[in-house]
Amino acid sequence: MTRQITPHTAVDPSFVERWSPRAFEPVDMPKADLMTLFEAARWAPSAFNSQPWRFIWSRRGDPNWELFLSLLIPFNADWAKNSSVLGFVVSRTRQSKPDGTSTALVSHAYDAGSAWMQLALQAMKLGYHAHGMTGIDFDEVRTKLRVPEEFEVNAAFAVGKLGSPDSLPQKLRDRETPSDRLPLDEICSMGFFDASNQW
Repeated sequence: MTRQITPHTAVDPSFVERWSPRAFEPVDMPKADLMTLFEAARWAPSAFNSQPWRFIWSRRGDPNWELFLSLLIPFNADWAKNSSVLGFVVSRTRQSKPDGTSTALVSHAYDAGSAWMQLALQAMKLGYHAHGMTGIDFDEVRTKLRVPEEFEVNAAFAVGKLGSPDSLPQKLRDRETPSDRLPLDEICSMGFFDASNQW
């Protein structure tokens, strides 16, 4: 049974309706739909308009699908195998300067997160769901997908049509529901950091 999540203040429904399921229908996604997701991500904001994010992807059934699954920890591979698309988000960690030198791009992961979120929201608009994950073999992703040293491997994601929770192992079925969030007064404070809200 899906829980009803209610925001504390009025926000656009798309922010509350977005969630990260694990139960997907094992169906193909048209490439045009996938390109729409990446187009949405392309328009994310970034420091200096550097656009440091890069997406590496595979659609189910293509020659790289099994490789992508093998880069997930077994727990994630077990459910992600039914998704339509698997991908990895990486981000460039340095910004080139006109004089040929470079400087650290301290916002690279922040910017990549913005792009990922736009992808996830666009997925919802097209009738899909997206699930981000860090349960991956980071070293193997770098090696097997030929990620250059100047890029950081951030996370993986699965996208697909929502499936039946019955497709999941019993231990995951009860968790197949949207999650609530911490209250506002625990995530934001005026003026100074609120030390009482540390983990």
